[in-house]
Amino acid sequence: MSSLQERALGQDSGTPSFWIGSVPVHGRAILAPMAGFSDLPFRVICREMGSAVSYTPCITDVAVAFGGAKTERLAEFTDCERPVAVQLLGADERTLLAAAERVMAQQPDLVDLNMGCPARRVTSGGRGAALLREPERVRRLARLLVERLDVPVTGKIRLGWDASSRNYLQIARILADSGLSAIAVHGRTRAQQYSGTADWQAIAEVKAAVQVPVIGNGDVRTPEDIDRMRRVTGCDAVMVGRGAIGNPWLFSGRALPDVSFTERLRLIRRHAQAMSDYYGEALGVVLFRKHVVRYVQGLRDATSVRPNLLAAETLADLFKTLGDWWPEEPAGLREPAPGAEEEDHG
Repeated sequence: MSSLQERALGQDSGTPSFWIGSVPVHGRAILAPMAGFSDLPFRVICREMGSAVSYTPCITDVAVAFGGAKTERLAEFTDCERPVAVQLLGADERTLLAAAERVMAQQPDLVDLNMGCPARRVTSGGRGAALLREPERVRRLARLLVERLDVPVTGKIRLGWDASSRNYLQIARILADSGLSAIAVHGRTRAQQYSGTADWQAIAEVKAAVQVPVIGNGDVRTPEDIDRMRRVTGCDAVMVGRGAIGNPWLFSGRALPDVSFTERLRLIRRHAQAMSDYYGEALGVVLFRKHVVRYVQGLRDATSVRPNLLAAETLADLFKTLGDWWPEEPAGLREPAPGAEEEDHG
C-alpha cells in the first residue's frame, strides 16, 4: 500500500457527519462518479484530500453480467477508499440484479443506481436519465435492489427529462419509499446536459420531501460553493464533479489560489506516477493527459506548453516538459497569468 493510500485509509475518525443506512460517512464533500475521470488513482487522491465516499464510474448492467477485463477494472477499488459505492446503469430487472449480485462479490459498501446520466448512448437503451420518464420502472428497480442486496442502495437522479417533465419530487419520493438510503440530485434536467445553471432550490425541495440523506450536485467549483450549497439546500453532503478535475484540494477546503505552485507540480508528478503504475506507462500517460491540462489551466504560459503535455508518451517526456517549463526551484516558478480564470466546471 502506498503512503498516499495509507493517509486516505486513516483519515476517517471521530463522529460521522451522517449515515447512509448502516454506513458512516465522515465529511460533507464527495467526488462524483465521472466516466473517464473518477478512476482508482484519482479517487485515492481525492479521498486523501477529504472526499468522503468513493463512487466508481457508472458501469452498465450488461457489461457487468458479461464480464471482461475493462469492466472489472472500472469496478476495482481499494480498502483505503472505503466507503465505496459501485454505480450501476440498468433498465431491465433481471439483468440489473445479476450485475448487482456480481459486483457484491467485491464487497462494496454501497450500490448506487444511476438515473442521471444524460449521454445518448446510455439513454437510448433506457438507462440513466431515461428512467426518469418511467417512474414505475424506477420503483420496481429500486425495490428489487433493496430487497435482494445486503448493503445500502442509493440513487443519483436529475430534475427530470426536460423542462416540461421536472418530476424530481415524484422520483425522489418513490426512491425513499422503496427503501433507498440516500439520493444524490444533480440540479439540471437531462435536456440541459451540463448547460445553464443548476437549480439548487429544487435540491432543497427534495431535501424537504424525503427523510433520507440528500446529496446535492451541480455548479460547485470552490470550497465556498460547497458551504453555500449546504446552506441554500440543507443537503447532507455535496457531490463535486468536473470542478474537482485538476483541483482535488477542493476536498480539503483549500481554494486553488492558496495551493503553491510547487505543491501543484508535486501532485501532478504523483498522480502521473500512480496512473502509470495502475495502467502501465504507455496507457497511463495517455489517460493522464486530460488531467494534466486541467492541473495547469490558468497558469502563465500554460497554453504554449499544452501541446507538449498532450504529446507526451512516457513519464520521462511528461516530467521533462514540466521541468523545463516549471522548475521546482522557487526562482523558476511562474505566477498565474494576469486575469486568468478557471473554466466553469460545474
